[in-house]
Amino acid sequence: MLSKIKTLGLVGINGYNVVVEADVNNGIPRFDIVGLPDTAIKESKERIRSAIKNSGLKFPMLKLTINLAPADTKKEGPIYDLPIAVALLVCTGEIRNEDISNYTFVGELSLDGSTRKANGILPLLISARDLGHKKVFIPAENANEASFIDGIDVYGVKSLREVVAFLNGEIMLTPILKRDFYSQQILIDDKNDFCYVKGQRTAKRAMEVAAAGGHNMMMIGPPGAGKTMLARCLPSILPSMTFEEALEVTKIHSIAGILDSHEGIVWHRPFRSPHHTTTAVTLTGGGNRSKPGEISLAHNGVLFLDELPEYNRKTLETLRQPLEDGTITVARVNSTIEYPAEFMLVTSMNPCPCGNYGSKTRECRCTPTQIHKYLEKLSGPLMDRIDIHVEVDGVTYDELADKSNLEEKSTDIRKRVNRARARQIERFKGTKTTCNAKMTSQQVNEFCVLNEECQELIKEAFQSFNLSARAHNRILKVARTIADLDDSDEIELYHLAEAIGYRALDKKYWV
Repeated sequence: MLSKIKTLGLVGINGYNVVVEADVNNGIPRFDIVGLPDTAIKESKERIRSAIKNSGLKFPMLKLTINLAPADTKKEGPIYDLPIAVALLVCTGEIRNEDISNYTFVGELSLDGSTRKANGILPLLISARDLGHKKVFIPAENANEASFIDGIDVYGVKSLREVVAFLNGEIMLTPILKRDFYSQQILIDDKNDFCYVKGQRTAKRAMEVAAAGGHNMMMIGPPGAGKTMLARCLPSILPSMTFEEALEVTKIHSIAGILDSHEGIVWHRPFRSPHHTTTAVTLTGGGNRSKPGEISLAHNGVLFLDELPEYNRKTLETLRQPLEDGTITVARVNSTIEYPAEFMLVTSMNPCPCGNYGSKTRECRCTPTQIHKYLEKLSGPLMDRIDIHVEVDGVTYDELADKSNLEEKSTDIRKRVNRARARQIERFKGTKTTCNAKMTSQQVNEFCVLNEECQELIKEAFQSFNLSARAHNRILKVARTIADLDDSDEIELYHLAEAIGYRALDKKYWV
């Protein structure tokens, strides 16, 4: 007997139609799966056999052939357990429903027949809806992911036995209830709030500008100055994610297997901080199953690289293309996978091996040669892609001990950031640009017009600091953001001067 069951496969963050064809015939008992299955699918034979038997159902001791169509596309993961089991049970008559063509099945099975949480359910469901699927069965543990997807009926099932009982009309199942993203957003944890950071007014201002325009930034200063603490406070002033942004981030986290199944969605902008020993594959993505890397997990959020010169230079150079394009392409033997990678790059570093070069309170013990060799670990093209450079010096005891001087809260800074972002959303309406940092060259020429006085200033800075054309454009983008924070339609001289000040370290460190 032959049966066909609908399911889905996943390439990157996009799903595609897969049909599970089951053929049960007389002959020497054997169980074959064809259609380019990976190891996890080949091993599913034992899981499916045990799951069917332990569910009190009959497993056919006949010649079983399973084909995963289209046969020329590599299939990966254990998500085909449930559709294969259903296909076999249709052939043996355990499932008596004559027409199950309206149903789609996705999920992994345990040996006892219960379903297990699967990775990548959210992107699969979005693709299923777009491909015209109407009713989808998924593991109950993935129900919270499905609750945010409209336009499709999704059933969370706990076991194979439950699926069979529903298809045979023995029980009733109701689709997973939908949840509204905006009405259930969770407040950001306030433990990383700028009000706890003493002093560092220049660095805080630079972070406000970076958050308002989505700019990459670097902090340079001695150990213990508070660079890491400042970076961890940055998400507290970033604008809240829209539902569309949250879905994009959740897709990636679901595929990577790090999504909190209880929450079902990523509520806040991610903050990723990989160790300096991380490899290029870990950072950009790839491996045997081409999983998303740290830069994709930081999509719509922050990628923080602490002690930047300690990272492998070749690893850092892989950031150049995604910083420009907002995507990363992972090459495979038979195909290429593209993951989104729109992130804010925030870095920190010591100015020299001992960390005290340029400090007002500590003496540097490094020779000029040692300092030069240390800074040589970072390439000019990578530094060009960082819009804001700011020095962070140590905090004095008086600043730490002063209880009367209350620092500004992140919520207050965030209001200004949101106001500036609102201006940018209005400015770029109808385009793919989302913030000033992502402006194209054409948009820079249109929205960053300088008066004669400003043109003279940037010309002088360009020549004095020996800037590249890319650095010149990034100064204009930062100046546009500073003007937005000031609710100004025009870029004034003091806006441009502040933006140039954030590139002044080009001359001090990199020339």
